Amino acid sequence: MGRRVHSSVAVAVAATSVVSVIAAVPARPVQAATLTWGACPTGVSTELQCANLTLPLNYRDPAGGTVTIKISRLASADPTKRRGVLLVNPGGPGNSGLGQPITIKNRPAPRSLLEAYDIIGFDPRGVGWSSPVRCGLQNINSTVAPYALTTQDVVTQSGVADAMADTCAGSAVSPLLPHITTANTARDMDQIRAALGETRISYYGVSYGSALGAAYASMFPGRTDRILLDSIVGDTYMGRDAWRSFGQGVEDRFPDFARHAAANHATYSIGSTPEQVRANFFTLARRLDVSPLGDVNGIVFRRRMFSALYRDSAFPGFARLWQTLANGQVPAPTTPTTADNYVSAQLAITCGDSAWPRDVATYQADVEEDRIDFPLFGPAAANIYPCAHWSVPPVELPAQVTATGPVNIMLLQNARDPATPLNNALKLRRKFGARARLITADQGGHGVFHFTNNACANDHGLGFLVNGTLPDSDRLCPAE
Repeated sequence: MGRRVHSSVAVAVAATSVVSVIAAVPARPVQAATLTWGACPTGVSTELQCANLTLPLNYRDPAGGTVTIKISRLASADPTKRRGVLLVNPGGPGNSGLGQPITIKNRPAPRSLLEAYDIIGFDPRGVGWSSPVRCGLQNINSTVAPYALTTQDVVTQSGVADAMADTCAGSAVSPLLPHITTANTARDMDQIRAALGETRISYYGVSYGSALGAAYASMFPGRTDRILLDSIVGDTYMGRDAWRSFGQGVEDRFPDFARHAAANHATYSIGSTPEQVRANFFTLARRLDVSPLGDVNGIVFRRRMFSALYRDSAFPGFARLWQTLANGQVPAPTTPTTADNYVSAQLAITCGDSAWPRDVATYQADVEEDRIDFPLFGPAAANIYPCAHWSVPPVELPAQVTATGPVNIMLLQNARDPATPLNNALKLRRKFGARARLITADQGGHGVFHFTNNACANDHGLGFLVNGTLPDSDRLCPAE
């Protein structure tokens, strides 16, 4: 991973060289399936229709087992204006996408978008209603590692990560795990396309969904219509560099929160200037490292900060928590939760997509380096992950981004994103070359298209999906 680069939202992006998809063994063709639409599972909107697809577990051995992929459909609001289908993915990896069409509709989506497409949601393989994988992980709802205070903390976390990897390796779903990958999900998407009777598909994906969309656009460039990628991971998978980039993202984004807190000093009393807010954050975090208040220690406090940076709307809640802790008061306890399917699928995808370093010393060195470069969250983002102990190496290399193909990709990116920093978007933009355009919004947070009120960015995204409008060059949308 390159060291810290202070991003400029006006960076010019040059075309990149042509690369092609790399796979260990070519996938064999699969005969297109047919769909039978009916009611969706309980808890999924009754406005949607759902169907199942039975697809190969391993595309290199189509007769060697299957997975069931559950898909949903929000039919075009006006079939006379229907352009085609828009597949959508909300990110993760590990998030269910079955209800995503209704989430988009209720955001609310402009009627022109709802008329232009049948919006197709789906649970990726291993997730939700699509042959879910559950390792049996208890009391775990996140794979983000704890903030390492010392190199010994990395050793301790290595033991935790090793135990998680062992639990998955010894679980009943272990034979499925090597095939729960981004590349295979992209192949599933192409089977969804074929089953829908479409020669090409459009796609909208957020966060990890940008990596999935980049994989599809690289593996099947001739079958793409309009590809909108939002909050960019930077490649076709979420590898170690993507997780480690959280450190950069938090440094980019935290000043937005600090300005909010300083402007509301009379309410929060956690700092009268942005600089004072930042200094007070470190002071309180160190205090909580030694003396937790209730179930909030320094690790939890930093994680709460990271989560709050996703949306401006979360700033007041985190500021009030900070105020409570700074006053020495014990905050209301949180109820421990387990998200076994989410975490198990996320591990399968992340560890199955790419190989991670296996020696603890590498993570110790990275933690100490990022403690200097990205002190707010770097020692968490660089800490060791269960992929370092994963029992089965990836069965194929990730898809490589290709600059060969139609000019039909739009990248939407906030300038200050805590989880997918602008540097990642610039990286993917260079790889796609002339195929893509980058629209950068001068704002913070995770998610651009109708996640914020930036009319410029939203208009670019909508104009592209509905009318195919792609600007001649990259654009910067000013803050609103």
